[in-house]
Amino acid sequence: MSEFYDALEQRAPAERERTLMAALAQQVAHAQTHTPAFADILRGVDASRIASRSALATLPVTRKHELLARQQAARAAGGDALGGFGAIGWRALARPGSARRVFQSPGPIYEPEGAAPDYWRVARALFAAGMRAGDLLHNSFSYHLTPAGSAMESAAHALGCTVFAGGVGNTELQLQAIAELRPEGYCGTPSFLKILLDKAAETGRALSITKALVSGEAFPPSLCKLLRAGGIEALQCYATADVGLIAYETSAREGLVLGEGVIVEIVRPGTGDVLPEGEVGELVVTSLNPDYPLVRFGTGDLSAMLPGACPTGRTAPRIKGWMGRADQTTKVRGMFVHPAQVAEIVRRYPEIVRARLVVSGVMANDVVALRVEVATASEGLAERLAHTVRDVTQLRTQVELLAPGSLPNDGKVIEDARSHE
Repeated sequence: MSEFYDALEQRAPAERERTLMAALAQQVAHAQTHTPAFADILRGVDASRIASRSALATLPVTRKHELLARQQAARAAGGDALGGFGAIGWRALARPGSARRVFQSPGPIYEPEGAAPDYWRVARALFAAGMRAGDLLHNSFSYHLTPAGSAMESAAHALGCTVFAGGVGNTELQLQAIAELRPEGYCGTPSFLKILLDKAAETGRALSITKALVSGEAFPPSLCKLLRAGGIEALQCYATADVGLIAYETSAREGLVLGEGVIVEIVRPGTGDVLPEGEVGELVVTSLNPDYPLVRFGTGDLSAMLPGACPTGRTAPRIKGWMGRADQTTKVRGMFVHPAQVAEIVRRYPEIVRARLVVSGVMANDVVALRVEVATASEGLAERLAHTVRDVTQLRTQVELLAPGSLPNDGKVIEDARSHE
């Protein structure tokens, strides 16, 4: 039995890159032609020239709050409920093609689902987690509002699995179904799987589940170890309601392998500047889905690219996994400070390697310090930086000059270290 979902997973990296870059130029042109939002965002862009990562990096990043704002403005005006981002829709949107479903994620943000099988491309992750044709999969993701339940079910069907639509909550009823139907697989949040495992132990019932694909929240090694002790091998995937599958874990458990239908960049929070391999930053994704063609979409999540290939033989690039949120906007002395402002300060001083604005003290008595790594500090740099911080943020600040490597590589450019007690 093959360990791989399809031949794409073993492509030579150069071949994959050529294919992705050719598809990128076509997708940019498609987004400009078929979605009013990207016709505006990418106005004046020659799509045929966006055929490399360096060219992609010149395009603006569209972040979730901007997508939400466009949707809200369009709805308020009685217009497109999808804010002009969908290439498909329904009669009121006057789009070619039709959406099979529409979902609501927090915001609220609305996303369409088209008719393609395995629409959210999650089957690859389920396969890596051990699901095979003929398995019964207990799906405890929600089937209401958000697309998680539908995404997992359509992926399971693509593999030939049967699905029990457990949904969320109703722990006792779900345990009863597991005891009577004896599913081999599970998909849902890791925390709910632990609840099922604990509740089964309390009531003296054994879970038939031996393999799981978990998502939707952090999956720390301690929880993975606990589930394994209960006889369950659980792997995780990283997916969003906007894009679908972005990356998935394999049996090697060394980072998450990127899915085959996305182009991923790691950028400095608050900017569109691509970071080198290993640096933690915001994950930005370009989806090759023609129905909802998001170009340089800022997920707001932190991650980092890992060197080398997966030991399983899958050749796609890998990310470290979910490492927190990139939106570090903080209110200081009654004013909001944004990551983009810290980025602007850094941009004015080429000698800065890395910077972090640290807010400490107690509420109503904030202490602000800009900590910067510099290889060589020019005379008066600290004073000039203090003036720049005040110019950009309207805040008085201390400046601390540090040697390269002094700050943690965790993607943070603003740290709220205040005591809130």
